[in-house]
Order: sequence, then structure tokens, then C-alpha cells
Amino acid sequence: MEFLLSNKAVLKKLPALSPNGIEISSSAKPFIEANTKQVFIDELQSHIIPVWTATNEPLISHSEFIETIWEVTHELFRGEKILKPNIRCSHPVKGRIPEAKNKPACELQPWEETLFYERMMFVVEIPTISEKVNCDTLNLMLGGVKSYNIDNIYAKRTQCEQNFKLFIGFQNKICCNLCVWSDGFKEEISIKSISQLYYAAQNLFSSFNAKNYLDPIKDMGNIEVTETDFAKIIGRSRMYKYMPEKYKKEIPPLLFGDQQMGAVVNSYYNDENFGLPYGGSMALYKLYNLLTGANKSSYIDAFLERGINAFDFSMGVLDHKQNRKQFWYLG
Repeated sequence: MEFLLSNKAVLKKLPALSPNGIEISSSAKPFIEANTKQVFIDELQSHIIPVWTATNEPLISHSEFIETIWEVTHELFRGEKILKPNIRCSHPVKGRIPEAKNKPACELQPWEETLFYERMMFVVEIPTISEKVNCDTLNLMLGGVKSYNIDNIYAKRTQCEQNFKLFIGFQNKICCNLCVWSDGFKEEISIKSISQLYYAAQNLFSSFNAKNYLDPIKDMGNIEVTETDFAKIIGRSRMYKYMPEKYKKEIPPLLFGDQQMGAVVNSYYNDENFGLPYGGSMALYKLYNLLTGANKSSYIDAFLERGINAFDFSMGVLDHKQNRKQFWYLG
């Protein structure tokens, strides 16, 4: 049996999702940069909604997605302080109303333009659920990703599902890096209704076990990565990209490209929170944060997967250092 939810009815009872909501949206620092821009929920609510081409039925809009997760969050974390969503969008699809089709672009009035964003990611922070890890404050956060480009919008609605990503983890308040791992991530949620999306989010968030993540993160603070170790990791990360596929299969993947690994090296010396101006050894925890910091330059599509890869890679270093387990990047 499918339960139908009325978002409008429920949202009337929840704190307003507007620029004047219950609190600021997390931090002035963006959690992702790349080609994204900050957008407020009231802007998204005024954008046009993509449709299934064959039937002209609407897809689930970005604002409906955010409102659904907002509702789930208030149900599961009743009594906690919940900040309004921090929303980042990319790949704008622009248009104009028929009456303005012959106008030069520079003469268009705002009401004559149409807009929606192909890709969107948002984070909802819960600062009253936090943990002190290696002297940094990590606040609980959750959110989602929507990319219309992976939906088959040319199919009939009854034959096709819409795809979403959901996640829950922590945000480092020193640098606003997002810390996510596989147990708190659903890479592909295929649904046909807002109700299904609601229950998928409810299942993921309610089964989340923070201890399974925070304990290894704390352990990273006690593991030393020498300058030689760091140089090996940087060098071998570049070698990995060009290796024959048959050898790659035997090595834990590193999804960061040359440009991002270059940013890791730059941050190794120059990052105000985790850098070492004169080089030397650092805690593995700092290396992990250099990776999550470099991940801010990822596109929305790849951001979460690379964030999880940063955690898995750091766990490989941890296992190598603690248990002498073979780890190719350190030889």
C-alpha cells in the first residue's frame, strides 16, 4: 500500500523554509564550490518544473525534494536545533516566455525569463548533535543530490523512475568539509513518488550509526603520515591513473584527478587549518581533511562518491599503519 503525503499541509506546521527561516544555513563557507552557486528555497519554488516529455506530467522538483527531507528531518530529530537547508545548484537551463522571443538577451525583464537547474545538492545541519574529534567540532548533517540529466525524461511516467541520492554524516565546522562514508550514503534511490522518497530517507537516516564512523576518525588523529609517506601517496596517485586496467583491479581506487591531488599538495603547505608550512609529518586525520577539502572542486555528480573515496582511502592508510596490511600507495 502506498501512503500519500501532503507536503503543503505538513510544512505549514514546520519552521519556514525561507531566507528568514529558523537559522542561517550552516556556514558562510560553501560545502562545495566547483561551478555551483548558492540558491534559496523560495527561488527554487519559482522555477519551472521539468516534465516527462511524452505525457507532460511533472517530475519531482528540487523544492519538493528539499521539503520532503526537511519534513523527515523534523520527524526524526524532534527537539533538536535544525538549520535551514544550504543549497547549491549548477547547470542552469534558461529560457524565455513566447512574448519575449525576439528581444535581445540584455533587454529581457526578470519575469520574461524561465529557469531551472539541472543539478542540485543541499545540506541540512543539526548543530545540537555534535562530536569533538581531534580538537575539531563535527556537526551532524544530512542532505541529498538531484540530477535531472540521469532521468529518462523521454519515457512515459508509468515506465520510468526518478533517481536521487541521499546521505547523512558530519560537517567539520573548522573548514565546512563534509565527512561521509558508505553506510550513510544511498547512491541510487529510484522512486516514482514523493511518498517513496520520504520513506527511503526515513529508512536511511533512522538506521544511521555515528559511532561506526567517528571511532575510525578519532583513530586517524593518532596515526602519523610522514613527509615520505605523503610523497609516495601523491606520486603513486598519479601513476594509478595510467596503469593497465588488469593491475588497477588489484588496487584500491583513488578517484581524485591530477588537479585535485595538486590542490592536496598545495594545502599540505598552505592550508590554514591542516597545512604544514615547512613540511614534515602530519596526523592521518589532517590528510583526510586535505582530501575532503580538495573534493570541494568536484562537480555535484561526483562529489559524494569522491568524499566516500577519501574516507575509504584514509582507512586503507590506517589499516596499513595499524595492522601492517599491504597498501600499494605506501609500497
